[in-house]
This record gives sequence, structure tokens and C-alpha cells, in this order.
Amino acid sequence: MDPTPPKPHGESRLHDLPIDDLLGELSSRIGEIVLGRERLRALLDAVIGIGSDLELAAILDRIVAAACTLVDARYGALGVLDDSGGLADFRTHGLTEAEIVALGDPPTGRGILGHIIDVPEPLRLEDLSKHPASVGFPPGHPPMRTFLGVPVKVGEKAWGNLYLTDKRGGGQFTDDDEDIIKALAAAAGVAIDNARLYGQLADSQAERERLVVFRDRDRIGRDLHDLVIQRLFATGLQLQSIVHLVGEPVAAERVHAAVDEIDGAISDLRAAIFSLHTDADQAFSQTVRGLVGVVRHHLGFTPQVEFAGPVDDDVPELVRIEMLAMLREALSNAARHAKARQVSVRIAVEEAVLRMRVTDDGVGMPAQAPRRGLANLASRTESLGGEFTILPAEPSGTELRWSIPLDPPK
Repeated sequence: MDPTPPKPHGESRLHDLPIDDLLGELSSRIGEIVLGRERLRALLDAVIGIGSDLELAAILDRIVAAACTLVDARYGALGVLDDSGGLADFRTHGLTEAEIVALGDPPTGRGILGHIIDVPEPLRLEDLSKHPASVGFPPGHPPMRTFLGVPVKVGEKAWGNLYLTDKRGGGQFTDDDEDIIKALAAAAGVAIDNARLYGQLADSQAERERLVVFRDRDRIGRDLHDLVIQRLFATGLQLQSIVHLVGEPVAAERVHAAVDEIDGAISDLRAAIFSLHTDADQAFSQTVRGLVGVVRHHLGFTPQVEFAGPVDDDVPELVRIEMLAMLREALSNAARHAKARQVSVRIAVEEAVLRMRVTDDGVGMPAQAPRRGLANLASRTESLGGEFTILPAEPSGTELRWSIPLDPPK
């Protein structure tokens, strides 16, 4: 009977190996363990990274970048599906700006991309050009050979797909690469779902806050109309009813002037109420036309209005609010002081600059005219980083000009 005790399972093979082979085997196993830990740590870092943001666009970009890093891919993309199964969004990583411009419109979901949309399962290829669904690359597209595609699901529904190409070093994507991208895609689905829920909650909260603001505006508008305007109107009627009792011509003239000032104040209040009721979602040009319609009663005619450039798309809300206030004041000044028969308004967006011009054919700006209102216009313009200019119009009248940068330097 052999007195040598039996060796633990696996030990016999190791003891039978030559010493050099044994050291090589141990080194290889240690290398695999270290690599596994490093990739696991990289995956955890990626999951934490994409889960630390609640903005959907930022999350999508982080997912693509993390996927490329985890499997050492030169190029990556994340295609977001629309309701019809096409691509609603396409985020890329690894392409230069020049390459993106050269490619033109993003893909719509044909070829290999369309195959994964139709068959939402992982796909790994040694040469994507040899797949039956391949339709080739458009002009300007960089060459790509190896391919790994994995669906991204939110719940049970395919939400998009991760596409990775060109394993660095010329190798193929491995089983481990596929597993780690599947794990990333699962985490990405959770992060995307959280971001969508957060976005919905934020939209709901913003809508509630917006409703509160509009209720306050409505209350202020009603108070201005029912309390302030009605009292001013009654005061004006009382003054008109007693003006015939004033024997002194100078005093009577002052009463008439006071009535005119009350009429002007009422017109200004009505314009202010209109601004309070203006919806931020309303087109800027439509809001301007509405304001002009409100003040035309005080002017006695409707000003001419002209627009040029993308005034409805490129003017931020803050600039809109300020420009409407300044236009209201400019039109009020024209009604009160210019004695004009025509007033024209031109608003244009040219090279990221909003330009507004209000011109009347009235008596012009008297040298001793009060400058408080004009100083207010200049101050408002300066707060927006713009310029305000007063010029004499030809052949008579006054021209007011504003120039507001829409993309001011930071």
C-alpha cells in the first residue's frame, strides 16, 4: 500500500509541471485575476458615472464614452429608437468634428443598425461588411471592421442600441467584452429610466410653478383694470365735466393736459396688463403685434410692423420681456409727445444680434424734453449688454434704435 497521502484535486497537475511552466501558469492566472478586477472596477466606475447625472443627453454621451473605454473600441454610438422603430437620436464617440460634418445627416436605421433594431439581441462580428444586412458606408465614413452591438432596454422595452466598432490593437471583441457591455447596457437602462422620470417630474413642477405665476399675473391684471384704470377713468371724466367752469384759459389748458396724461396712463396700464397676460410660448412676433394693437387706440392709428430673420426662434425669454417693455415705453412716448401721424416698428435678428427700430414722423425731440424715460430705456438696454441710440428721423420725427447681442460673451 502506497504510504504517500493523496494530493488535493488539481495539485498533482501543478507538481507534475516543470518549474518554468508552473511559474508561467501562475503568472497567467494572476494576470487574468488583475485584469478581471480592473475591468470590474472600470464597469462600476462607469455605472456610477452614468448614474450621477439626471440630464438625459449627458447620460447618453457618458454611456457611449464608457462603453468604448471598457472594451477598448475606437468608435462607439448609441442609437435611440423612436415610436416607429427608426432612430430618433444618434450619439457618437471617437469621430472627429470634421468626420461628423463630412458624414452629413445621421443614420436612419438601415443595414447592421437596422438588423439589431429588428432583432434586439447582442451581435458580435469579425467583419461587419460580410454580414448579409450590411449596406456599406457612405462617402467620408471612416473604415470599420470589428463590431459589437448590444440592445439597451428600459424595463422590457428596447429603448436603443449600443454600437461599438474597431477593437484597438486589431483584435476581435470577446465574450468578456460582450458580457461587460451587456452589464453596462442594463445599468444604462436604469439610468435612462431615472432620467426620464426626473424630467417628467421637473416638467410637472415647472408647469405648476408656471400656473402659479400666471394666476398671480391674472390677479394683478384684474386689480389694475378694476381698481386703478377705473379710478383713473372716473377722474378724467370728472375733470372733463368741470373744465367749462374754469374761466382762466391757462388753467383750462392745464386741465385738458391733465386729462390727456390720464388717458396716456390708462393706455400704458392696458399695455402693461397685456404684457402680464402674454404667454412665454407665444411667438415673439405675435406678441409684438398684440402689443401694437393695444396701444393703437392711444396713438389714433396702427403702427407699421416689420420683422426680419428668426425673431420667433432665436430671442431668449429674458430678452423678449425686456424688449416688449422698451417697445411699450417707446410707443407710449410717441403717443404722448410726438404728435405723429405714422409710427413704424422694425425688429430683426441678424448674425446673433437683435435689432429694434421705432421711427415716428412727429415733431422731433425738443431740446428741453424730460430724459427720465429715455434714460430708463438706455439702462434696460445696457443691462442686456446692448446699445441704445436716439437719432432725428428724416424729414422729421425721431428714430430710436436698439442693438442687443443674443449670445453675449461669458
